[in-house]
Amino acid sequence: MRNPKQKLPPWLKQRVTAEGVNTVSSLMNELALNTVCQSADCPNIGECFGARTATFLILGGICTRHCRFCSVPKGRPQGLDLEEPERVAQAVKTLGLKHTVITSVTRDDLADGGAGLFAACIQRIRQLNHEITVEILVPDFGGDEAALSVVLEASPQVFNHNIETVPRLYPLVRPEAIYQRSLDILQKAAEYGASLTKSGIMLGLGETEQEVVQVLKDLAARGVKAITIGQYLQPSPEHLPVVEYVHPEYYKMYEEVGYSLGFLQVVSGPLVRSSYHAAMLLDANKDDKNR
Repeated sequence: MRNPKQKLPPWLKQRVTAEGVNTVSSLMNELALNTVCQSADCPNIGECFGARTATFLILGGICTRHCRFCSVPKGRPQGLDLEEPERVAQAVKTLGLKHTVITSVTRDDLADGGAGLFAACIQRIRQLNHEITVEILVPDFGGDEAALSVVLEASPQVFNHNIETVPRLYPLVRPEAIYQRSLDILQKAAEYGASLTKSGIMLGLGETEQEVVQVLKDLAARGVKAITIGQYLQPSPEHLPVVEYVHPEYYKMYEEVGYSLGFLQVVSGPLVRSSYHAAMLLDANKDDKNR
């Protein structure tokens, strides 16, 4: 499984074309919006922007936490932008989206962690288009159940919170997060009645196969219905180095394990990210209900 040579393997090389990318980038600049596609250096930006889709990054562009895998800027955020939901909704309308994904930086400086703005985004998007489906990828809100309820009461079709890595690596990868707290958030969302709960994990940080399988079991036991599994890529020399480039055959193996545990959808591959082909989950859910 291990690859001692850290040269980028062929299965991780992507061709990015400017067509579509410039259109979405210009719109985001015009509306003063952030996307996780740009802020987190997503390798699928060419494909997604080319298809006129994007994952909106709300609550500003500065994160209060210092996760060592993430390229989103860290520091002291500015005040809350209450006009952001309106601009997000306008962007969704302009792009003609049928499904949209909204995520955010972590805002530990806010009393509700930004939950109110998540809810406002969902509500404003639906006011402009009742047919659109909304997926949210949320931080842990410091474990605040009241903040979590605010988001869930807005009834997103998909509730996503990434587990990111195995518990042993949390102090190294996510020093301000808690594995059990993230599991609790996902379980509470499922118990609340969220239509679909989802999570994601990165590979290549030094985890073992047994640890990954245990995380999948932990998530399944909490009612999580979908999982994304992808390769960690080092954003800069200041971030954690890649321990290994995991071969595609292992992603296929984890996919099979996930389905055997009862996941409705397992999207597993080197270039997979949290919102990659996100709308497919809703299609899978419809098919499952029609059986």
